[in-house]
Amino acid sequence: VQLQASGGGLVQPGGSLRLSCAASGIIFSSNVMGWHRQAPGKQRELVATITKGGSTNYAGSVKGRFTISRDNIKNTWALQMDSLKPDDTAVYYCNLNQLGLGYWGQGTLVTVSS
Repeated sequence: VQLQASGGGLVQPGGSLRLSCAASGIIFSSNVMGWHRQAPGKQRELVATITKGGSTNYAGSVKGRFTISRDNIKNTWALQMDSLKPDDTAVYYCNLNQLGLGYWGQGTLVTVSS
């Protein structure tokens, strides 16, 4: 299984970005897709997850500002990030969990700065 993330960049505070991730390889129907992030000097943390059925889970710090979605046919998922803050600056990693195994994308940098 390989994951390819895209969509990072530089944005001003209050702005929006959309991250995307595409999975290739053997993808089973029951899986959890998600996003994590790692800010400089900090541990990697969960941002959001979404199940095949559409159940979502968000970190408290992004709830109400970020929206995770997925396309079960294309095996892609996205993270819409609105009202971005400087504290959202981090490398964002997409991940896929299936059959007890976790897979990670290469990471995409999001910088929120004026």
